[in-house]
Amino acid sequence: MSTNVKGSFMMTIGYLLSPFSWWNDPFVNIPLAYAIAFVCGLISPRLFSPAMVAGYWLTNVAGLALLHRGAVSFRAPAAGRSKRSMIIANCAVLAAYTAIILVLMRYGVLRFPKKGFSP
Repeated sequence: MSTNVKGSFMMTIGYLLSPFSWWNDPFVNIPLAYAIAFVCGLISPRLFSPAMVAGYWLTNVAGLALLHRGAVSFRAPAAGRSKRSMIIANCAVLAAYTAIILVLMRYGVLRFPKKGFSP
C-alpha cells in the first residue's frame, strides 16, 4: 500500500473518530464508547459508567492520533492555529461532550441494560 493511500486511510479513520466534526460523537464515538462500556458492564455493572467515559475519551484520542499520523505521512507544513490552541479547543470539546454523557447517564438515557443480560 502506498504511503499516500495509507496516510489517507489513517486520516479518514482519524477524522471519523476525532472531535473535529460535529456529527461524529452522536454517530460514531458515543456508540463505540457504549459498546466498550457494555462489555465492561458484563464484567461488573459498576464498571459501566467509568468505562463509558473512558471509552469516549479513548475513541477521541485514537482519532486525533490517527489523524496526526496520517497527516505526517504527507509531510504537510502546519498552518493556521498553533498546536497549543488546537489542544485546548479539543479538550474543551471533549469536556463538554463528557458532561453531556454524564448527564445522559444520570437521567438513565445511557445505561447498562438490565433485562435479559446477566453478567
